Amino acid sequence: MPTPVPTPTPTPANPFSTAEYRASRGLVLANAIPAYQAGATGRGVLAGVIDSGIDIDSPEFAGRISPLSRDTAGNASIQDAGGHGTAVSTVLAAAKNDSQVHGVAFDATLLVLRTDEPGSCAADDPGNPDDGCTHPDPAIARALDVAAGAGARVVNISLGGGAAAPVLQQAIARATAAGVVIVFSAGNDSADQIDPFARVALDPALARGLIIVAGSTNAAGTISDFSNRAGSAQNVYVTALGERVQANDESGQTFLWNGTSFAAPHVAGAIALLAQAFPTMTGQQLVELLLSTARDAGAAGVDPVYGRGLLDIGRAFQPQGQTALAGSGVPVSLDPSATLSSAMGDAGQGGESLQAVVLDKYARAFGMQFSPAIRGATPRTALVSALQATGRSAAIGAGGTTLALTIAPGRDGVAVERLLLSGDEARQARAMAGSVATRLGASTEIRFAIAQGADALVAAMGGRGSPAFLVARDAAGDAGFEQRSDSAFALSHRIGRLGLTVAAERGNALVYSREGIDALRNRFRRYGYSATSVTLDRRLGGLALSLGATRMIEQETVIGARFDALFGARAGRSWFVDGGARWQGGHGWSLGASYRQGWTQVPRAGALVDGATLRTTAFSVDAGKRGLFGGGDAIAVRFAQPLRVADGGLMLSLPAGYDYATGVTGYAVQRVNLAPTGRELDYEVRYDRPLGRGRIGANLFLRSDPGNYAALDDDVGAALRFTLGF
Repeated sequence: MPTPVPTPTPTPANPFSTAEYRASRGLVLANAIPAYQAGATGRGVLAGVIDSGIDIDSPEFAGRISPLSRDTAGNASIQDAGGHGTAVSTVLAAAKNDSQVHGVAFDATLLVLRTDEPGSCAADDPGNPDDGCTHPDPAIARALDVAAGAGARVVNISLGGGAAAPVLQQAIARATAAGVVIVFSAGNDSADQIDPFARVALDPALARGLIIVAGSTNAAGTISDFSNRAGSAQNVYVTALGERVQANDESGQTFLWNGTSFAAPHVAGAIALLAQAFPTMTGQQLVELLLSTARDAGAAGVDPVYGRGLLDIGRAFQPQGQTALAGSGVPVSLDPSATLSSAMGDAGQGGESLQAVVLDKYARAFGMQFSPAIRGATPRTALVSALQATGRSAAIGAGGTTLALTIAPGRDGVAVERLLLSGDEARQARAMAGSVATRLGASTEIRFAIAQGADALVAAMGGRGSPAFLVARDAAGDAGFEQRSDSAFALSHRIGRLGLTVAAERGNALVYSREGIDALRNRFRRYGYSATSVTLDRRLGGLALSLGATRMIEQETVIGARFDALFGARAGRSWFVDGGARWQGGHGWSLGASYRQGWTQVPRAGALVDGATLRTTAFSVDAGKRGLFGGGDAIAVRFAQPLRVADGGLMLSLPAGYDYATGVTGYAVQRVNLAPTGRELDYEVRYDRPLGRGRIGANLFLRSDPGNYAALDDDVGAALRFTLGF
């Protein structure tokens, strides 16, 4: 009997998107799940409710009514007599028990402060959105003092009426001085201004940035007809669900409640979640955070209807402002950019992720994963780049000095471009390779170039002319990234058959950009580099040998790759050793080979552990024959590997834990591999011959793993060119 194929494990459902959660429509509107996924439930936070008491026997609050709860109006107990207080407490903190609905902060501890005047709740009018109970200002004032003394982080006051009496204003001042956040309901008069009772929020001396006023919306986020608008309180006003809010009354019966009274506990519950998750935040910071992360509604920006907008708990649980690595304070982006170079190819594309703890502007700790930020280089379109290099070359010589220029029309006029040598020009490179070449006696030569690299000058001085290929590049001088040389200089001195050449160049590494004006213009940002080299060459009959060393210093890149502060790798220092040989045999035959070995050091900075060393290699082998069919034709083939990181990476010491109580950061070492899986290998054959007054040439090439990307298909191409001299 064959072994049965196991049934695939289904993708687990979100454990917080339950029927109970969805029935609590205010939680859905307020986007509460990200807070729950972060572990916030309100546990350990004392949340005060100043109202008509609570159903003390309800299982929704079992074990979570603080023993410090009390009546401050002369009632016998905190048992709810009108239902309003129980409904408000349900919205704020009802248990998550798969029964009906649950509160915003379902694990918070409730400080129940009953303030209704004895007997007043018996006159409750069910048709009135406001509770029929009356709450004297002195009783509310005493309740606030109890809350401040008990250490409540937030107090909900879903009450209305006239302006607060001095005794209550003084209690509000004492509570805010103690850091207590107070949430008022806006009132249910369809007015353009908030209820007079809540206007203490507009007095900075009383509010101290710790009061929020809550207006009501329906489930679609539209302001409720009955809700008082933000008016002059727009900067401290936020909206939440206040229509058809499901909650229990004092007898355990379920009703759908309307009123800003039921919007306010959504806001108070959100404060409780934040206070638990981020215990070092002050009350003012909690208020600022909740208001600043509200979803915009109504007119753009803060407006007199919706104020700051719709309560969005999930956004409040996202990092705000500039983020920095915990412990070090090194600023990092939430989407840190690491744009690799072609030498690194598909490194970092295998799904590996960096993890680190970052702090936002409120010093809140967040665990972040940064794998999407490591972007590989865009593989070059080798044939297009080669064929776009068009222009007209001209040279003039006098005595021992030669001047050569390539003039090409540019978008903004005439530009000077690097010399691109045809087959014949490559064979005559000793005379035409540099922009300006002059001899200082029989044994010394000096060359200057614009928009041409020093490696071309060195090759020209050594007489190492090679066939002109479009795609397969000579390994000598391969930097491993797209570059533009600004200027170059070379000085050569010969003693018999031995030559010594010293060269230097400056230019820019071109890093592909997806942002800002660069993406709209030329898509590349430029980062400077400089290089110096010393090369020895020796001629032995038809054999030319060379051995050189190059020192390259990059200003803000590492082998052309760009990293932000998270990675610490800001500037590379490279040594390259180049070996080359070219043999010119009889009957027009030639053979050539080049090999480059590099070591790039990244100084220790930021999160880097003891710096880093990357090893790179490149090689090329070619063969050619002149006069294959007679008549001045030539054929050549080349096999090459562009510069590639053979091994190496960045070892980063990144924060892995953070203790709010002590501020101590724990660290873990993580590695970013910069050696690609792919290995580009280039194969190219070229043939050219005279045709009339010009030359016609054809090139065929194949690139496997183009750009050092193992997953890319082979790049195959051909070109037919005709050049005409004047």
